Amino acid sequence: MTEPLIYDFTSPGRCGVTLPEPDVPLAEGLPSDLLRDADALDLPEVSQLDVVRHYLRLSQMNYAIDKGLYPLGSCTMKYNPRLNEDTARLPGFAGSHPLQDPNTVQGNLALMYELQDWLKEIGGFAGVSLQPAAGAHGEFTGILMMRAYHLDRGDTKRTKILIPNSAHGTNPASTTMSGLKVVELPSDARGNIDLEALRQACDDTVVGLMITNPNTLGLFEEHIEQVVKLVHDCGGLVYGDGANMNAMVGIARPGDLGFDVMHYNLHKTFSTPHGGGGPGSGPVGVSARLVDFLPDPVVDIVEEGRDDEPPLYGFVKPRKTIGRMKAFQGQFGMHVRAYTYMRVHGASGLRANSEMAVLNANYLLSKIRHAYHLPYDRVCKHEFVVEGHWADSTVHALDISKRLMDYNFHPPTNYFPLIVKEALMIEPTETESKETLDAFADALLQIADEAHRDPEVLKSAPHSAPISRLDEVSAARQLVLCCRPIPEWAES
Repeated sequence: MTEPLIYDFTSPGRCGVTLPEPDVPLAEGLPSDLLRDADALDLPEVSQLDVVRHYLRLSQMNYAIDKGLYPLGSCTMKYNPRLNEDTARLPGFAGSHPLQDPNTVQGNLALMYELQDWLKEIGGFAGVSLQPAAGAHGEFTGILMMRAYHLDRGDTKRTKILIPNSAHGTNPASTTMSGLKVVELPSDARGNIDLEALRQACDDTVVGLMITNPNTLGLFEEHIEQVVKLVHDCGGLVYGDGANMNAMVGIARPGDLGFDVMHYNLHKTFSTPHGGGGPGSGPVGVSARLVDFLPDPVVDIVEEGRDDEPPLYGFVKPRKTIGRMKAFQGQFGMHVRAYTYMRVHGASGLRANSEMAVLNANYLLSKIRHAYHLPYDRVCKHEFVVEGHWADSTVHALDISKRLMDYNFHPPTNYFPLIVKEALMIEPTETESKETLDAFADALLQIADEAHRDPEVLKSAPHSAPISRLDEVSAARQLVLCCRPIPEWAES
């Protein structure tokens, strides 16, 4: 039976909500040239119950981490504990305003100060900024600090950022936005950065290297200390993309490895919400040489407490700051959620989470490796990449992903990293049980069997989703961006 559209219930005069009379003076109306004719909008006139049912139906069509495994490689789509949400909704946090006098929000500032300290400890860094609003924003912030460091020393000829082809996909964009040139470096046969190519690229025009470790193949760089030394020896800095930090917390600290700057994705590593357009959070940690260049401001103790009194917290401007990167002080609600997660788990719990993420990925890989080609045959970290294609089959990675929807699983990341043909990038995270991993492995094995025995089943998938496979080219060229019923030409 076809689901009814909200237009099926429209009737002139029906009203979904009645607003109370305003208790403040009315403002002047908007200019007429900025207003659209209400009759021309053709919006449905329905009751509140019809509206509720309409949006509930839509929500039930969505897939979410609360409904099942979400194995998007590199995205780390893990469960968000409800305790985090409860904490973020405490009145003192949710009801505070960023323009309040710091003396009235000392608890908020204390939380931010401690979060900065914990991120410093986890990463092995000398300073942290909580301002960046997402991982890519953190990248941009880090690159600007690296550039400012060289310019402050009068070293104006450095214009290049070295980026391995196994790095996170936003690195080249962040580099270009900062006005610097991207130099791509190849990987070797084991999935590491090619040391000889790096050696040849290192000269006095290098601002630094952006490296993701573990990389997007899910592999730890086996020569990371040599990599860092080569870059430092030519006067460059090392940027660590923290997208895959969920594999390393409590096990290895990037700062100890020689990294000069790294962003954290709070949603990937510390369980704050991911997806839906945000808000995200991408704090940046830096080594001692970059502390003075952190965005303005950072939270610090401005007056030590006396006797049993707590210290007074406030905002401090770093001496050579690159300036403000975000309105106010970053995504405070995400800071509360990440702080809660860290507080609950403690040091041993955070390490255990990383260990379990690595164990889950390797367990899942062991279940399917005989059926899918593994281009880099090594022990993985938190994720792994296999090929979604066989020489004796016409099936592609996209077909496998669409078919997984019929087994009630969200597809993994497709076609990334680009250095793997028909890539399927799979990350189970630490929050999934053995039973879930077994069921997912069984689905992948059945799909591999179907790919050889009945490939058309995959090519026409999904069969049980609310919407069948779309013509993505037509969808991009013939946009339907309204809530009206789909026109006949779009259905055909």
